[in-house]
Amino acid sequence: MSEEALRQQILHLKKHNARLKRLAHDARRKLSAALDGTGLCLWQLDIPSGKLVIFNRRWGAMLGFQPKETQARFDAWRESLHPEDADEVLRAFYDHIEGRAPWYEALHRMIGKNGRITWVLDRGRVCEWDEAGNPLRVIGTHIDMTKEKNYEAQLALLAHHDPLTGLANRHALATQFANMKMAGALCVAFIDLDNFKHVNDTLGHRSGDDVLIQLAHRFLACLPPEVLVGRLGGDEFILLIPFKLDQAAVAGLAEPVLAAAQQPFDVENGNARIGASIGIVPVREGDSFDDALKHADDAMYQIKRNGKQGFILAERVAG
Repeated sequence: MSEEALRQQILHLKKHNARLKRLAHDARRKLSAALDGTGLCLWQLDIPSGKLVIFNRRWGAMLGFQPKETQARFDAWRESLHPEDADEVLRAFYDHIEGRAPWYEALHRMIGKNGRITWVLDRGRVCEWDEAGNPLRVIGTHIDMTKEKNYEAQLALLAHHDPLTGLANRHALATQFANMKMAGALCVAFIDLDNFKHVNDTLGHRSGDDVLIQLAHRFLACLPPEVLVGRLGGDEFILLIPFKLDQAAVAGLAEPVLAAAQQPFDVENGNARIGASIGIVPVREGDSFDDALKHADDAMYQIKRNGKQGFILAERVAG
């Protein structure tokens, strides 16, 4: 082959190589854009060296890091695992690497920059082995599940909490009633607000809602932490009290509740004043949640009939 022909062939190969590089760069750019658009992070782990290749930048960004601010290595990933999830995640990973599971999959938390918590769905599979059958490379994906987990938490909160005050709702109260009853002595207090309708009628329902929110905070502040505070709806509140009350003890619990209700409320368009009537009953062995509510409600109406703004412990005889 002549020198000119050789030069032409080298030039052709260089052009072909440059074209392949452009195609590879374009393919990688399109892949990165497609992955970013779907929220996926594609990764590849070289097992012997621990080096991670991240095919798009979502992994670092997901954890709050700028490009190249954190190392793409297995050790860095492992150190970013949430301490409460790390053992389970690593067990799932090594179960696959060591052949005990057909793939690796884990939904877990990672700790990013400044302690930021991110939920991640992580999947992977070995894609290359050496001649002895030892795994060499794993390829997989991360996807940020934080929004989904937050939404799930919000749904759980709504399922068990009153949306206005954040207190336990009827469903949560009934569930905890059963648990607390099995654990030992239990009393139920039924709280009905006095003159609350007047607040709604004169200051408006928005101010009425504000009173309920403020009152919920006051109840939580003045009651022992083991007492569960809940709202049935409207102006009706429930206390689940996990200990036996006598006449002396009930005053120590009920008087701060009355004071919390009677203290004036500053609202957007005025000053609101209400009170409370409280009926308290011990729970008997055969009582359901509805039974206990009815007896506490009946006790509360004894206060209503006798001038409101007070409390009563209605002793009950078994049988």
